[in-house]
Amino acid sequence: MTRYIIIGAGAVGASLAAQFELSGVDYALVGRGAQIRHIIDHGLTYQRPAGTRQIGLKAFDTAEPPPLKKDDILLLTVKSQDAAEALAFWAWHPVDGSGVLTASRLPLVTFQNGLATEAIALRTFANVYGASILTPARFTETGKVVVGGDPQVAVVTIGRYPHGSDAVAERLAADLGRSDYIAETTDDIRRWKAAKLLHNVRNVLELFDGAEEARTAFGVALVEEAKAVLTAAGYSLASPSERAVSIANWRVAENSGIRPGQQSTWQSFTRGASSEVDYLNGEIVFLGRLHGIAAPYNEAAQQIAGLAARKRGLPALLPFDSLRSLAENPLASSPYPTSIDTERTPDRNIRR
Repeated sequence: MTRYIIIGAGAVGASLAAQFELSGVDYALVGRGAQIRHIIDHGLTYQRPAGTRQIGLKAFDTAEPPPLKKDDILLLTVKSQDAAEALAFWAWHPVDGSGVLTASRLPLVTFQNGLATEAIALRTFANVYGASILTPARFTETGKVVVGGDPQVAVVTIGRYPHGSDAVAERLAADLGRSDYIAETTDDIRRWKAAKLLHNVRNVLELFDGAEEARTAFGVALVEEAKAVLTAAGYSLASPSERAVSIANWRVAENSGIRPGQQSTWQSFTRGASSEVDYLNGEIVFLGRLHGIAAPYNEAAQQIAGLAARKRGLPALLPFDSLRSLAENPLASSPYPTSIDTERTPDRNIRR
């Protein structure tokens, strides 16, 4: 019988575990730090539009992970910046009772934003699958996850990496469907991951305080720059019209606890965790350098977010003017701010 080993107990991983628990799909949730310790001891506080419940989960600390079985499927749900460490930790774990078989031969499904994790995984794992997930979920409080998707939790597209689809992808899609997800398979997951990256390059703007019109215009510049770079790198972008399933009735529910401007990048900075910007805007910068395409807007976002990440927290939003100035004057004699003013407290709601 298939069991899913969910690696990472943040918003995506913990909500997957909760939904599998509620639907009777076999799983084990594995994590580290205060979040997994709280879940092991007290269960997960799980908030969806229909209400909040306390759910006991089959949870394990990475210090004592569950023995692996030959029919297990690994779901990697840590952030992109933590993926390489997690992959190295799991690749050579033995599979129980199989002699020389290790986790590197088990199917591995990557749920990360950006384009880097799958290639990293393929170095050690023989059977890699990418998953592109749309989910309005928040993890900012230890022991609690909020999901605003309604009526389903999220939309997931799954395919073998670098291309193709098979019974493993179909099985996961079916089990996700049983667990209140909208799920489909594709034979070209790279196109869906690239299309999602166009949305994710704007996540960084949630860290900045500035006029909405100016921030929106900057977001357009980030996306247009990303399109040019991805095209030069040989990516074609999946279109919503290509979906095999309808998401017309799926939405972020009102009063669900999810507010605009609280996506994954903002959540990481709010918790004082590491930054994924190097794998979002930084991915565009990387590909631009490889293919000779300038990406000053994405590079400015990466530079300032990188400086802010060193402080391990976001007591207040960052000044948007410093971002715009650096993007528009990348060759100025002093292009990078020597310090970032995080003492200003903006008198407004966080927003996209």
